[in-house]
Amino acid sequence: MLEKEIFGEEAMELFGEKLAASLKSGGVVYLDGNLGMGKTTLVRGMLRGLGYNGPVKSPTYTIVEPYELAGIEAFHFDLYRISDAEELEYMGIRDYFKEGALCLIEWAEMGEGVLPKPDLIVHLDLVRHGRSISIEPKTDYGVEAVNKITQRLAS
Repeated sequence: MLEKEIFGEEAMELFGEKLAASLKSGGVVYLDGNLGMGKTTLVRGMLRGLGYNGPVKSPTYTIVEPYELAGIEAFHFDLYRISDAEELEYMGIRDYFKEGALCLIEWAEMGEGVLPKPDLIVHLDLVRHGRSISIEPKTDYGVEAVNKITQRLAS
């Protein structure tokens, strides 16, 4: 597990860039935290770290925003408005979880039973005037990613 405190939007984006550098082969990342904790800001940083320069918005109403990047497809999900995980089956959610795709999922608990197991769970919470981030690996790939980001943060 990796734990870090982040202060400010710019610092959150920079952290996201470093996290993305450890996930260049794709993966499934659950983003856990209450409204306003910085999940979309973290995603923006991750996408920037993978070379995306356009606007990044929360897919609260569209459920998923796709991003085609050099060498990787990324999908940002926001399941906040899902009332039943079965709705995800109707939208063909399993098609997004292909080899080499990076799937970043806000409110993953709404898709319980349908979503694949995450490689990482990123928990965001309030701390003083910033955010506390903890990254919990759930697969061997997730452990490798945490080791890589820990090395990047140390340098």
